Amino acid sequence: MIRINKKIFRSSLLTVCFVLTAAIALIMGLLFHFFEKRIQTELVNEAGFLAQAVENEGIRYFDGFDGKDSKFTRNNRITWIGKNGKVLFDSRADVSGLDNHADRDEIKEAMKNGKGMSTRYSKTLTEKTVNYAIRLSDGSILRVSTEQYTVITILMGMLQPVLLIMFAALILTLVLSARVSKAIIEPVNRLDLEVPENNDIYEELTPLLRKIADQKETIEEQLADARKKQNEFNLITENMSEGFLIIDADANLLTCNSAALNLLGIVPPSDRSVLMFCRAKEFREVISDVLSGIRAENTMVRDEHSYSLIASPVFEKEAVIGAVVVILDITEREKRDTLRQEFMANVSHELKTPLTSISGFAELMKTGEVPESDVIDFSKSIYDEAQRLITLVNDIIKISELDGQSIPFEKEMVDLYELSSEIIELLKKEADKKNITFYLAGGKAEIMGVRKILEEMLYNLCDNAIKYNKENGMVDVLVNQTEDGVNVIVRDTGTGIGTAHQDRVFERFYRVDKSHSRKEGGTGLGLAIVKHGAMYHHAKISLESTVDVGTAITITFANMH
Repeated sequence: MIRINKKIFRSSLLTVCFVLTAAIALIMGLLFHFFEKRIQTELVNEAGFLAQAVENEGIRYFDGFDGKDSKFTRNNRITWIGKNGKVLFDSRADVSGLDNHADRDEIKEAMKNGKGMSTRYSKTLTEKTVNYAIRLSDGSILRVSTEQYTVITILMGMLQPVLLIMFAALILTLVLSARVSKAIIEPVNRLDLEVPENNDIYEELTPLLRKIADQKETIEEQLADARKKQNEFNLITENMSEGFLIIDADANLLTCNSAALNLLGIVPPSDRSVLMFCRAKEFREVISDVLSGIRAENTMVRDEHSYSLIASPVFEKEAVIGAVVVILDITEREKRDTLRQEFMANVSHELKTPLTSISGFAELMKTGEVPESDVIDFSKSIYDEAQRLITLVNDIIKISELDGQSIPFEKEMVDLYELSSEIIELLKKEADKKNITFYLAGGKAEIMGVRKILEEMLYNLCDNAIKYNKENGMVDVLVNQTEDGVNVIVRDTGTGIGTAHQDRVFERFYRVDKSHSRKEGGTGLGLAIVKHGAMYHHAKISLESTVDVGTAITITFANMH
């Protein structure tokens, strides 16, 4: 606004100065013209007076003539010229030195018309003169001349007051221009651009203010839309489990989501190169490739986690101006792939062992060379291995069903205390073989679940408590109904599980003591079935065990609302 104020001030000052100068020049021109006309009138009057005097007295009138005795002459030059052009008298020059004046414009015009007037530079006085000539009755010419500087002298006499007036006007113009420019710009400075249409100032600004209001409304709508889209973008990216990075052509970080910060360990805010945060070879290769214009993918391992890196370049025309990098945590997928491979290997191994035994016994029996006394033993071995194989296949099917959530049974209310009692009754014969005593405590505790799966879970827990227990041992089954749900605890006094094995006992085919497990006829899938059954029912499992003291496994079923 200061610049506008100065511009208005300068413009108004220059305008006033120009107008003032033009007005002075016009006035001086008009005055010059006025005084010039007046002098010419005076010349005519004076010439008439002198002509009358010369007509009356003749040449004698000029005897001792100096022009001062006439109120008309004003030191003008008086010249009397004969009708042949010869100068008879001149008030300022010696007539003997003057040339013939017959060729002068005013003389020729006077001879023809009786009077004549001209303006020219005098050859003798080298000044611009105004000449008026009048013809006398005898044909001679009387001429009165005055110098042009007479008018200029008058005007020069007026110049000083004119300059004083101009100076005073200039000072006044400075003051008024400053005040006027300030008065003009003050309402503009007070404009409320937040509500442009509420400003009541110059009518000429109304279209501008209306346009500003329209543009302001448009900008606010665009900003609101941009904020909405930004919020939507942030909401989407912040709720992504995948890391999301946007970088420029120099690999500087422009934006990212929280998942990326956590995965790469970036501390916001930061505009440094992403290569400073992660120096892994795979990551650097992906960034290098994508900034060269190539879509890149790679896998990176960092801090025992596996990440899939997917990067796509961003182009402006044909130039790469940045890239979008997505980081996927594939640790669980890698683990599942590893477990799947281990599972397939274990299944192959577990199936191969009984099948090899069955095939071997059958091959011997096929030859017909087996004694009758051994056929019964071979048949028993084939039967046992076949049962083991059936049990293994059934357990594998159960695991597969639980993995795929394809349970062919509907949920119902199941009393876990009653179900535990039934399981204990089923395993009583096996427990008696090792003289193991079961103890069931608690009371009625119902949950919504699949009875078949719950039965398998409790059966496997109690069966393991028998298999890995000591002679004359004990198995406690505690069923508690709480405000948060139902707890089922199976506790034995067996061999226990070492700390190094406790995190893995729920894995498929994992055995703490493989020889003992095979001797007991276990498939290595019992606790895996318990784990997947708990996951199916959204239950939690905890294990406490001490070597040579015993093991306690707790399953907590939350209330189903």
